[in-house]
Amino acid sequence: MIIDMPNTRTREIAHKIDELHEERGESATGRVLTLLIATDEGELEHALEIANAASREHPCRVIAIVPDTSRRDGSDNADGGAKAMEKTDNPAIDLTDGPAESNLDAQVRFGADAGAGEIIILRPRNGLINHPDTLVIPLLVPDVPVVAWWPTTPPSNPAKDLMGAMARSRITDALHSSNPEATIERLRRSWTPEDIDLSWTRLTVWRGLLASMLDQPPHLPITAVKVTGPREFLPMDLLCAWLRLTLDVPVDVEYVDGATAVTGVAFTRADGVVSLERPHEDQAVISMPGQAPQAISVPPRTIEDCLTEELRRIDPDEIYADVINEGWDLIRH
Repeated sequence: MIIDMPNTRTREIAHKIDELHEERGESATGRVLTLLIATDEGELEHALEIANAASREHPCRVIAIVPDTSRRDGSDNADGGAKAMEKTDNPAIDLTDGPAESNLDAQVRFGADAGAGEIIILRPRNGLINHPDTLVIPLLVPDVPVVAWWPTTPPSNPAKDLMGAMARSRITDALHSSNPEATIERLRRSWTPEDIDLSWTRLTVWRGLLASMLDQPPHLPITAVKVTGPREFLPMDLLCAWLRLTLDVPVDVEYVDGATAVTGVAFTRADGVVSLERPHEDQAVISMPGQAPQAISVPPRTIEDCLTEELRRIDPDEIYADVINEGWDLIRH
């Protein structure tokens, strides 16, 4: 069910949601969080598809903020401009009382179109674009955590962003920004414990496998590490930073043409080389000295996998904090 609500206000949206819940004989108390998504029109449907998949494990209310920059107030004279400014820059007027033009279009999705929850799409325009917090606050599910997610380029300081300031967890994805390395550098400078980047979450399976390999006897010191994979791939940089910080040994990088993800990690020990290699997209091979190679399934993680994991764990990630604040400098220097 998709309901368009042009030229509306947040109180009307909240009322419509209550009506729909009553018609379906349900309430919002089953929602475990509110997921805020800041995106643009071009990325909206893809982001909602990912959120829908994640909501099947974490029933939530999804609120997507999509600024509408295509429609502007057309007042040209001084009086008209002043009236337009008065109308569009006062959120109290825009959202509750005042003129018929609310500067807000919305869409509400329920049922099969909204995963295990409901989706609210807000398209503010003119001065209302600058007040996403005023838009969102009346629509939050009471007494549940708020998570903010930027699917592409995030703000330079998510914690100071009006939407991010409301969130208990702030999820970014520097890999899908226009400049991943510059983006992660900005995020490092403004990092807070509530921040996490999906470039790190993509490494969860690899980190678990590598740790389990090194937990097996004999527990000999690691003298060197080699990581293979594509050039300019942020998750591989974070993996190198984690290994360098954790093992305190040199980490060499070998680039593989045509690779789209990490293809291998090799540890050098006194008894030989312990390695995890992924020759195929969904299969990896573990090699240990004196043992037959063992094939395991290690498919590349999807964004749905990563977002679902972060919604499952919205507490600060202490290992990521160490990697982004200490390990990153070790590999850069």
